[in-house]
Amino acid sequence: MSENKATTPVNQQGLDIQSTPREKMNLVSLDTFDYEFPGNEIWIDFEIPEFTAICPFSDFPDFATIRLKYVPNQRCIELKSLKLYINSFRDIKVFHEHVINVIKEDFVKACDPMKLEIEGDFNVRGNIKTIVRTSYSKS
Repeated sequence: MSENKATTPVNQQGLDIQSTPREKMNLVSLDTFDYEFPGNEIWIDFEIPEFTAICPFSDFPDFATIRLKYVPNQRCIELKSLKLYINSFRDIKVFHEHVINVIKEDFVKACDPMKLEIEGDFNVRGNIKTIVRTSYSKS
């Protein structure tokens, strides 16, 4: 009988495959500004077609288009800081699934949106196309 335990994946050479721990990512912070029309529901959409991070398995770059849309509450994200934040992933080893969750956590922490949807549309790698989606809605 085998136990069902969570383990760190290993590649064919038996080496551990690890994403960069969240606390060591050293990402640029997201700046915000006041939303002057709280209560007026608007959607703000960003498309970020040049996202790059490093694959923890192969050490090769992963490329994606990140689509982010949100309804502001009291604060909006400042665009230059979003660009710098996204670009700060370029040297980070991180799995596709983790990227989207990290962006979601940081975005919610920065501007506390009413609603948020994020999609990571990653380029084909090894004949597999990956799209990762998440959403958030303020209770």
